[in-house]
Amino acid sequence: MESASSAPAETLDRTTHTFYAAAFVEKLSLKELARVFPEASRTARYLRFRVHGGGEVFVYPFGAAVFFDVPSSARDEVLKRLRQARPELTWPTVINEEFSVRSDPEARAGVVDGVLVLDQLTEGRVSVVALTVAQSAAMEYYERIAEEMFARTDRMVHRLEQRGTVAWSTRPLHRFIGAAVGTRNEILSVLHLLDKPDEAWDDPVIDRIYDRLRAEFDLVDRYQAVEMKLRSIQEALELVLDTARDRRLVLLELAIVLLIVFDIVLSFIPGAH
Repeated sequence: MESASSAPAETLDRTTHTFYAAAFVEKLSLKELARVFPEASRTARYLRFRVHGGGEVFVYPFGAAVFFDVPSSARDEVLKRLRQARPELTWPTVINEEFSVRSDPEARAGVVDGVLVLDQLTEGRVSVVALTVAQSAAMEYYERIAEEMFARTDRMVHRLEQRGTVAWSTRPLHRFIGAAVGTRNEILSVLHLLDKPDEAWDDPVIDRIYDRLRAEFDLVDRYQAVEMKLRSIQEALELVLDTARDRRLVLLELAIVLLIVFDIVLSFIPGAH
């Protein structure tokens, strides 16, 4: 594995900085993309490289990319290179996740009116902010998916409530349950990345920044809300599936009883056997 970025931890000069996130449906292979972006450095958590015109790009395996102080034209060029490397890559579903950081040597670290204020913005602090913004963008995608699945499940339960029955075929239910479980597992794979990044162990300020950003983006609460919604979806679908199975079982038992009765009737008919 390649080493992490060796760029010096100098203070960046600009006063106001912008982080811009894009989330994809698909996962991203850092090893594969490292061949597409040979100028990048790679760690277990992200791919990081500078772009012409200024700024940096962070690419994460859970399907998100963050642009730090990258002009819109350069962002489009990076996305184009990603699409060329992965033709099947779905266009970003969330490309409006923005976050601003203001550096002020006399300021106390904190979040003011949705803007992170720091005395200085070092390379390590940039990576922590980028990671948090990427997780927020990815979480927004899963929130949308969970909401869509919840609405679909609600329609199934409403039908069961109104008609007292469900569709005969259980295969769509099996697929839907599998999709719910798969989405839940994907969110878990994103959540484990909420573990404290390595940079936080070396810089107490980064440690505090990370905690504040998690609170600012409500990452833990949002995850718990989505996880709870997916759990309720799974439980509701299992109930609907059990209802469908019970009905099929009753019909099977009824068919067996009818066959037995038919056989008994035949036994009383001369020449039937």
